Amino acid sequence: MSESLVVCEVDEDLVKKLRDFRFRKETNNAAIIMKIDKDKQLVILEEEHEDISPEDLKNELPERQPRFVVYSYKYQHDDGRVSYPLCFIFSSPVGCKPEQQMMYAGSKNKLVQTVELTKVFEIRNTEDLTEEWLQEKLGFFR
Repeated sequence: MSESLVVCEVDEDLVKKLRDFRFRKETNNAAIIMKIDKDKQLVILEEEHEDISPEDLKNELPERQPRFVVYSYKYQHDDGRVSYPLCFIFSSPVGCKPEQQMMYAGSKNKLVQTVELTKVFEIRNTEDLTEEWLQEKLGFFR
């Protein structure tokens, strides 16, 4: 194989921020958006958002570039219970540069393992990121 899969390291400050995010006490929706610094081959923080709906989050994601998102979502179960699952969303839109897509795809599993998340989803079109889509995905984890 001529091209080896690039697996980027995760910035240490970002790892700490993600661990803190996991144990946050707030009950609103919140997101951490991450990107890859191609020159450093490092997953870094791009933006943080508090009190952000899936629809607003969708508008923060670039339409032609991949991003990683860790999203704390207030999930209302059918039986009335409320939980706050941490979701990992890999946004890999159609039309990205192939080398960029490969770099993100190659780094996704390492990032997921680093932050120890189990609810891992992928979107190929940012328009797909809706409350309905997220609730449907989370329905599999009951």
